[in-house]
Amino acid sequence: MKLSVIIPVFNEKNTILQILEKVLSASLAGIEKEVVIVDDFSTDGTRDILKNLESKHKVFYQDKNYGKGAALRKGFEIGSGDIFIIQDADLEYDPQEYAKILEPIVKGQADVVYGSRFIGSEKHRVLYYWHSLGNKFLTLFSNMCTNLNLTDMETCYKAFTKEVIGKIRPTLKSDRFGFEPEITAKVAKSRFRIYEVGISYAGRTYGEGKKINWWDGVKAVFAIIYFCLFD
Repeated sequence: MKLSVIIPVFNEKNTILQILEKVLSASLAGIEKEVVIVDDFSTDGTRDILKNLESKHKVFYQDKNYGKGAALRKGFEIGSGDIFIIQDADLEYDPQEYAKILEPIVKGQADVVYGSRFIGSEKHRVLYYWHSLGNKFLTLFSNMCTNLNLTDMETCYKAFTKEVIGKIRPTLKSDRFGFEPEITAKVAKSRFRIYEVGISYAGRTYGEGKKINWWDGVKAVFAIIYFCLFD
């Protein structure tokens, strides 16, 4: 069994090597890992670092900054695994938790697994109240439209079987942060088996490089409405 770790990258020169080390050291008994890195036109020197990794990993360079959703679509296209998992290039999510995220898929119980920051007893860095409230509101609104009972729709950690990716990838449209509500709506409509597991979270401040903002939240509301009701 092979796991494709899809890493969208944009201006992450300070963390890309650290996250790769963590990904490669993640313990997964009996599962081979391949790393797929899609650079979304970084301008901070990240590309120079990735040039030295081309012999070890699959690396693709976007010709302009399209957005995270577009980078993920390309990563899904390039990956060849039996299971796909999304990994941000920062250090907010811990690859040592891959095993418990993948367990429902490996056991044949799930087609899709979300790693939730809001359930379980794992450690969490204490940061922005309004950001957390916004995440919970978007999840609630998404649940109302999809009839799911997720606790964390906006989480980075989402794992999919290759069958799910094969069916959904050709239909994906969102170039930026609309990806999260879009893929959630589409796995719900396709009636795939979805599980959640609790994960830890070491969030970044904006000074440390966090990129999502309130306007992305507003656009996510419209993305939920569109992909749940009209797409």
